[in-house]
Formats: sequence, C-alpha cells, structure tokens
Amino acid sequence: MDYTILTINPGSTSTKIALFRNEELIWNVTIRHTSAETGRFHSIPDQFEWRLGLVLEALEEKGVDIRLLSVVIGRGGLVKPIEGGIYHIDDAMLRDLRETHNQHASNLGAPIALAIAEKAGIKAYIADPPTIDELQLTARISGIKELPRISIFHALNQKAVARLYAHTNGRRYKDLNLIVVHMGGGISVGAHRKGRVVDVNNAFNGEGPLAPERAGTLPAGQLVDLCFSGRYTQAELKKLCCGRGGIMDWLGTNSIIEVEKRAKAGDEEARLMLETMCYTISKTIGSMAAVLCGDIDAIILTGGLANNEDIVERIMEHCSFLAPIAVYPGEDEMQALAESGLMLLRGEAEAKSYGTIYA
Repeated sequence: MDYTILTINPGSTSTKIALFRNEELIWNVTIRHTSAETGRFHSIPDQFEWRLGLVLEALEEKGVDIRLLSVVIGRGGLVKPIEGGIYHIDDAMLRDLRETHNQHASNLGAPIALAIAEKAGIKAYIADPPTIDELQLTARISGIKELPRISIFHALNQKAVARLYAHTNGRRYKDLNLIVVHMGGGISVGAHRKGRVVDVNNAFNGEGPLAPERAGTLPAGQLVDLCFSGRYTQAELKKLCCGRGGIMDWLGTNSIIEVEKRAKAGDEEARLMLETMCYTISKTIGSMAAVLCGDIDAIILTGGLANNEDIVERIMEHCSFLAPIAVYPGEDEMQALAESGLMLLRGEAEAKSYGTIYA
C-alpha cells in the first residue's frame, strides 16, 4: 500500500517541508526567513500563524490536496524529557512547547503539523525530539547534586542512522550496541545499548567534544573564575559555550572547509584545532566504549563533518581498534521523519502518548 507523508522542520532561518510517497522523496521546499521577518515577532510561539500560512501557501503552489495525505510528521522541539519514539501531538505537548524557557524554532514543528493534519482530517506526530532521555542512572549523576546531567542531543539523526545500520546488516536496532557520533556545528556522541541511548553528551549546552560552534567540556574551576571575572555577561558566556565557542572562538569561523584551507596553506593553529577536535571526538568515543563495556557492534560517524575524509580518517586512527566503523555522511532529518511516519503507518511502530506522561 502507498502512503503519502508530509514532513515539517522549522529552523531559525527557514522552514523546510517535504512530501514523500513511502520512502521516495517527491519534492522538498525550503522557505527562507530573513532576520527582519522573524524579528517582527516577540517570541517563537508568536511566529506560528505566519509560518503556518507560508507552509499552506507552499502546499497550494505545489498543487497538494492535503485530504490525500496519510500522515503529517513535525520536527520534535524541546519538549520535556521522554524516551525515544513517535508521539501523538496533544494539548500537553503544545502547552509545554509554548511555555518552555528553551525557545527554539523547532518548537513550532508540532503545532504546524497538527494544524495541517486537522484540516486534512488525519493524525499528526513528532518523532525522536532532541530531548530524548534514556540515560542510565549513573550517567545522569554529576559531582554536584544540584547539577544532574541532561540529555539533549541530535536524537533524530542518531536514531535514524542506527536503525539504517541495523537494517543494512540484517539486524534489529534493539539487538545492537552502537556508538553513534553526530558531527555538525555541535557534536554528540551516544552510547546506544539495545535500542536505548544510555549515555550521551549534552550537545545543546556545549558539553562533550570541542566542535565548530561548541566549546566542549571545560575546566570547571577556570570556568567558575571566568564567570566571576566581570569580563562577560551571563548571556555572553552561554553563547561562548554554545554558538561562539570551539573552532569559532579560536579561529573566528565555524566553517571546517575554511579551516582546512588555512591548514593546507600552512596555518599551524588551524591544523592544530582540526587535530584537537578529532582528538576530543575520539576521546569521547572511548568513554562511550567503556559505558558499553567494550561490547560494541559498530561505531557510526554521521552528520555534515562525516563528509570530510580527513576528519573521518583521523578518528579512525584513534578508534578503529574498538569496533568496525561505518560512515553515513550528512543528515537527512526530513527522510528520518518520513521513515518514522512510514513505520507507524505500516504497523512497525506504535505512537506514544506525551499527555499520559505530562498531563
């Protein structure tokens, strides 16, 4: 049976929509937003009607009859912690996305998906949002009681490539132990034990490897001193940890292509920062190998930086002794969302209730 799936992914500077027939991409559209356009709104929730209108216009231009859609899947935003999977979009979810202090454009994925689904008379869902929390207890505890570790990472892509690796090798995701490394502007390294991410760095606040835009895990005492030095505001320090840290802070650019050009032209600092990034990624992989007690079916490298052969080779030099390494370059969040919808429609997965957890 053929299914038609609409996926929606709002970002800070764009809203992406794509139409699939089963696994096949029919078309995709990226609606760009200028800072002047988004700046008119006081908050992210205030952008809902505007972005919904743009999506509906795009669907009309493409000649899409929404009554023929099978399901609508929106990008999961920063909901409260939940285990991985596909979730009904309900009132409790919409409330939490609207009221959370972690405001991000992805929080509009669920309300836009639901609005379109209601017009079409079908169901709407989100899948594997970044706040998936499957941490084992020992991974949650930090050395300060008031500071539990928080699970926020590239869950959608990590889970999708883990399932893809399992399928490609004739296995089931829930039967494998994997270390999945998403490498983009931020980098997250997850220990996947039998289908659950039992440990992972918080890529949202900059924890983990040094990355193009993330500071990575920092020396705690020196960070405390910096906080009280008077040189930075709280907002500036948070931006330095996540957004303007890492490669950006050292070299003034978050472009690895640019950094490589500098390194090849003889810039020693650029070369050193590339090596350091790969070193910290590899060191984090090693820590996740310990989490899995060395019982690792594969290490998977994914995200935009996995397209870079030099970066992949450097990581392999450090980590290939641990387990076979598979490379899935790039990230296709729209495809991942569509696959979740297809799993649901084919009866290969069941949707969970967010409202039952957070009434």
